[in-house]
Amino acid sequence: MRDVLVIGGNRYFGKRLISRLLDSGDRVTVLNRGSSAPPAGVTRLTADRSDEPALRSALGTRTFDVVIDQVCYTPRQADIARRVFAGRTGRHVMTSTVEVYEYEDSAAPVREEAVDPLTVPVDLAAPWDDAGYLDEHYGEGKRQAEAVFAAGTAFDWVSVRVAHVLGGDDDFTGRLEHYATRMRTGSPVAVPVRNHPATYIHVEEIADFLFWTAGQDFTGPVNANSHGPLTTADICAAIGRRTGTEAQFTTVEVGETSPFSFARSYGMDNTRATALGFTFGHTSDWLDRAAAETLGAHTVDAEARR
Repeated sequence: MRDVLVIGGNRYFGKRLISRLLDSGDRVTVLNRGSSAPPAGVTRLTADRSDEPALRSALGTRTFDVVIDQVCYTPRQADIARRVFAGRTGRHVMTSTVEVYEYEDSAAPVREEAVDPLTVPVDLAAPWDDAGYLDEHYGEGKRQAEAVFAAGTAFDWVSVRVAHVLGGDDDFTGRLEHYATRMRTGSPVAVPVRNHPATYIHVEEIADFLFWTAGQDFTGPVNANSHGPLTTADICAAIGRRTGTEAQFTTVEVGETSPFSFARSYGMDNTRATALGFTFGHTSDWLDRAAAETLGAHTVDAEARR
């Protein structure tokens, strides 16, 4: 039985991760700002993880076998975590993002070494507390957070670079619904002139991966994505099979495009995680299911129309 701390992440794949931890017999503590209640069966701590004195006070003398950090977005937050969890944990798993590769425009899927955190400059003085700045610099914030941990910690550290997540009836992003609505109304779906595929992962699979990673002993960055990149057309086709509708695309040279349409490549190579022992599924195994889960009652199964 392990003592596991989960920071934030009480919804979407975070709540699925917590469920897996509890089912395995782990003692689970959840720390957040109190905006959402964690599942039953966990110990709850309330603090703003960006407030170092408050974080220390909430933790008290507690120690953990593993910390799974779902909401580390900035180098300042990472710097606080590096200090606070020294001597409190043996392993720290940070949920990172495919967006760390925002400057790596490669036609081939990128491996972890494409962004070495040890080479990333860190700016602790940037306005990371400004919501607008953080939103515009999401990928950079994660890159610099990784860099802070990579520079040296008193515990083993992992960053899980998560692909775009699909599936679940609790997907709060509204991105699949965006497509479904446009397809139902016959409105065009805006895509770049050259629309690149990207890598994805199902909500259940990323919960599985984070749970698995917590119990391993490897360190450093690791990509997490299902096999089989998807295009915007692939995603819309899955929605169409659910709704009996068809997407009409329009290309945009300058201006806003639809979600999951990319003027540059966002493909990751999952060779490292596979070699370490995790078996990923293929997007073709779950894409239709993801559309059905997320769109749910908003759609009618195309089979029922026949």
